[in-house]
Amino acid sequence: MTPNQVIVLATPVFLLLIAIEFWVGRRRRRNTYALADTFSSIGLGMLSRIADVFTFALRLGIYVWVQDHAALWRNDGFWTSSAGWLLALVFYDFLYYWNHRLGHEVGLLWAAHVVHHQSQHYNLSTALRQPASYALLGWVFYLPMALAGVPPLVFAVVGLVDLLYQFWIHTEQVGSLGRFDRWFASPSNHRVHHAVNDRYLDKNYGGILMLWDHLFGSFEPEDPEEPCVYGTRKPLQSWDPVWANAEVYAGLARDSARTGRWGDRLRTWIKPPGWRAPDVAARWPTPAFDLGAVQRFDPPASRGAQALAALVFVLLLGGVAFFLWTADARALPGNLAWTAALLAGLWAQGALLQGRIGPGMVLMVLSAALATLAAAEGWTELHRVFKPLTMLVVIGLVLRADVRHKGWLLAALAGSLAGDAFLMFEGFFIAGLASFLLAHLAYIARLRSDAPWFADRRALGAVGAVGLVMYALLWSGGPWSGGLPPGLRAPVAAYVLVIALMVSQALGRARVHADPAAWRVAAGALCFMLSDTLLATDRFLVPLPARDLLVLATYYAAQCLMVAGLLGKAPRQGT
Repeated sequence: MTPNQVIVLATPVFLLLIAIEFWVGRRRRRNTYALADTFSSIGLGMLSRIADVFTFALRLGIYVWVQDHAALWRNDGFWTSSAGWLLALVFYDFLYYWNHRLGHEVGLLWAAHVVHHQSQHYNLSTALRQPASYALLGWVFYLPMALAGVPPLVFAVVGLVDLLYQFWIHTEQVGSLGRFDRWFASPSNHRVHHAVNDRYLDKNYGGILMLWDHLFGSFEPEDPEEPCVYGTRKPLQSWDPVWANAEVYAGLARDSARTGRWGDRLRTWIKPPGWRAPDVAARWPTPAFDLGAVQRFDPPASRGAQALAALVFVLLLGGVAFFLWTADARALPGNLAWTAALLAGLWAQGALLQGRIGPGMVLMVLSAALATLAAAEGWTELHRVFKPLTMLVVIGLVLRADVRHKGWLLAALAGSLAGDAFLMFEGFFIAGLASFLLAHLAYIARLRSDAPWFADRRALGAVGAVGLVMYALLWSGGPWSGGLPPGLRAPVAAYVLVIALMVSQALGRARVHADPAAWRVAAGALCFMLSDTLLATDRFLVPLPARDLLVLATYYAAQCLMVAGLLGKAPRQGT
């Protein structure tokens, strides 16, 4: 049984305990839960476990290799004895302390660990809030156990024990436990760890034992006179799971690029969180942290939005549980397709609760995700349901919208719907190509309605050059194939010309309007071009791995971005 399967079996217990804590808090009139925050925390936990599917074998493989080739002492009999298991757990907890501490003291490591601290609430759902990028460097800290000859099974089990122990300490419903708090991780001393108060900042790192904090000067007891304030000193202000994982990395990359000193480019990543090069801090100052000014992020959401988010949450729980249970038996392309679909659902749920998209766009994203997953998994009948359904949802969304030039947009979507329908069946490639050609012409007409023709001539030249090169490859076949059949050369040439003109018009329009919505439309047009390039490459040049995922994911990203931009709705990162 894999660790992720253990987590699946443990999930009902986690959810039951969360429900009990919520009930206790309501009875005591000390509720510590908010719906959107809870969904966000559990969703980030789901994403972390999804990421673990792709990294666990590599991390364990590195551990096994080091143990096999560099262990200083080999005695499996000792390590599988009672004393050996206990020592291994203590050893792991000691290494966890330093992993955890440096995760607060090194900017690059904090970029991963920050996800666990972003919630401004403190409850059992916070325990499930874990980073997806932890595997990038976290494994390095545990290699001393491999050097000591700890068997991989023992290492994996004690790591799971250390992780599961920490679940119960994320609560405000359990007060001080007296002497227990001094020597073991507990709700009281872990509340301190999650607080941003000056007195509590960067304290109490122990996973199970507080011994390490006493030894290395990082222990701080909770003071009833100074309530803990939770979160981070630069609040996330978003329910977006992708941005939650990328936020600090993006800030570090931005500050590193801005500084004029090469040494400071490196220091930005290895100095403590908050450190900035002097020239960057002077030109782009950030306000000092003020504990009294901290406000919880809680954008309003209607009851309908909350109900839909709850339904999506239940579906995601089932989907993630199935994925984690079966991932080891599935090939990489299938796992990538599942990951893309689940990530789309997590993003849509957060965007809905943040007010960035409405229910219609949520249904579009979910339907598109299911259409893509069904194609990748070979569920033909299901694919034939969700692919046209996605475009019907979008058409309904546009019909309800009060926007200018709606007719051209509806014509573009109707052409896309027809193209989707034709391309689901063999023998209708030309009909599908013609339908999408008409759809792109309608998009061009819509983009021309509020901007001059090809306002960015450099973009026109660059896009035209890319289209010309791609068509030349298709014509000749390159080293992979015999090229386009003679009967398709003219239709494909017309299609390449029209898609290039649409992208060029979208880029020029974005330069004219210079607003986020216009740039989203331009990004969508580029995604259209990428999707068509991938489809043509697979069909006429060389078969692509994960073809359905690549083609459909970029296609639906294109439709989502263009429709959202033209309707004025924003699937963007709100901060």
